[in-house]
Amino acid sequence: MMPNTKSAERRVRSTERRRLRNRRVTGKLRRIEKQFRALVTAGKKAEAAAALVEVTSAYAKAAKSGIVHARTADRKKSRLALSVNRIK
Repeated sequence: MMPNTKSAERRVRSTERRRLRNRRVTGKLRRIEKQFRALVTAGKKAEAAAALVEVTSAYAKAAKSGIVHARTADRKKSRLALSVNRIK
């Protein structure tokens, strides 16, 4: 659908910018969380603890900029920290 007004054209441009930013950030979150979970599954506690810092920071930044809801980020960070602490 084509925008009918100038403001709608601007909204289309800004929406596309926001969509691309969201995809980039959420893709990064998925990627580093997957790497983190692989370390936890392998039982590498030291490496997982180091990766936890990176994952936690990424979620905090995403929540701050509104890409991920703040409570979602807090829940993820909490559960990921628990998974590190459960490694024997």
